[in-house]
Amino acid sequence: MMHSAQHWLEKIRALPLPERVRLMNVCGGHERSISMAGLRKALPGQIELIPGPGCPVCVCPEQDIYQAIHLALNEDIVLLSFGDMLRVPVNVSKKAIRSLEQAKAAGADVRPIASPLEAVKIARAEPHKTVVFFVAGFETTCAPVAGMIAEGMPDNLLLLMSGRLTWPAVSMLLESEQPGFDALIAPGHVSTVMGSEEWQFVVDKHQIPAAIAGFTPESLLAATYSVLRQLIENRPFLDNCYPEVVKPNGNPKAKALLAQTLAVVDAPWRGIGVIPASGFELKPDYDSHNARLRFPDASSQAREHVGEMPPGCDCARVVLGKIKPLDCRIYGTACTPRTPVGPCMVSDEGACRIWWASGMRKETAQVVPMD
Repeated sequence: MMHSAQHWLEKIRALPLPERVRLMNVCGGHERSISMAGLRKALPGQIELIPGPGCPVCVCPEQDIYQAIHLALNEDIVLLSFGDMLRVPVNVSKKAIRSLEQAKAAGADVRPIASPLEAVKIARAEPHKTVVFFVAGFETTCAPVAGMIAEGMPDNLLLLMSGRLTWPAVSMLLESEQPGFDALIAPGHVSTVMGSEEWQFVVDKHQIPAAIAGFTPESLLAATYSVLRQLIENRPFLDNCYPEVVKPNGNPKAKALLAQTLAVVDAPWRGIGVIPASGFELKPDYDSHNARLRFPDASSQAREHVGEMPPGCDCARVVLGKIKPLDCRIYGTACTPRTPVGPCMVSDEGACRIWWASGMRKETAQVVPMD
């Protein structure tokens, strides 16, 4: 029998909590559930819920977006991308075309899609066109893309891969001098694909409590209670609070498809730098579908702020859990969902966009740095 959110809140409130405890939730979907359900206000004040690096749009390399824009504008192609990517700006002058959305407005054939199946359908419907699918996303996005590759793609469908793995970013944080959190709420969807054991390193290597959560307030609060008890009892372990979906070995078929079609490579994360073994790239067997090999890379290193967040934007520090969205210098002023400066205000999984949508404004909240 599943316990209610109220049950878990009462159990959490009964715990002998330390003066301050910081819990990082990696997943953008978790952050959305936490914010929309008002869990921060419901939990005891000692508990800080810190959004982490769980927004693939936010960390997608700036130079990859620039290349996608360049291809859309200068090559005779159809450029496909998941919808959130269309509004993410690159670091060029304000007079230049800065996003795929602007490229589309300028006449480029840019189309938002929701699944790899749409990419295959479009390529088959227009066999005389070269179709480039710009793939940004984590394991849950890359698994169906791997399935599409393995099934056999139309000859005219190319991929510009910008897929990323989630756990290396958490590992990088834990191996830094100041991780910034005391326990981890691990992502449910990624764990569904990769398996609960993906997060065992958090406990084994770093002795930090961890619990995998689903997306309901009940599951998130159960995971919160679990890691708090682990901290209090000094008994870290990996708890699976989403057992109805997350299994020890994950989805073996999805993992096999990923291993068959995609290589794991060192990869840049926007505003953060290169994280070892954190990116997905097409294996050599699929070179004929690799857009990077078909078209020259337009990402000139001479451009100002190549690979960085836009000037003035603190999105990288938000992604790493170093500051809250409210601490960003331009949150709610220069940067709003209507006029986003950084990717954290663009994506539905970006912490800044989520906080804004849930009514968090600087004038109504106390700004407390998390450094």
